Amino acid sequence: MAENEDGVIVLLEFSMSPLTKGESVSEYVSRSLDIIDKSGVSYRLNPMGTVLEGPWIEVMGVVKSCLDRMREDCDRISTVMKIDYRKGKTGRLSSKVASVQKKLGRPLST
Repeated sequence: MAENEDGVIVLLEFSMSPLTKGESVSEYVSRSLDIIDKSGVSYRLNPMGTVLEGPWIEVMGVVKSCLDRMREDCDRISTVMKIDYRKGKTGRLSSKVASVQKKLGRPLST
């Protein structure tokens, strides 16, 4: 990513949860989703994480905001991230799923 990182569009899937707050952590995850939703970055929530699409600097900023908020009252946090960069491609949050559905000739549960 030698080009200006502000303009690099990526898909970033991540999950973040506290390790010291018991089995049910939806209270903490929902705070992150509030940050994500208010960020203006395109996203899709799934049962195991959230996928963001946007400029590198913005999606990384959202992840940092989620971590900063969780750090306020969580002593140990697990975060998993996966990043997909494809030069010149945007709108992949929907188009990747649509491409698979088109090949199958039917909608899938998303």
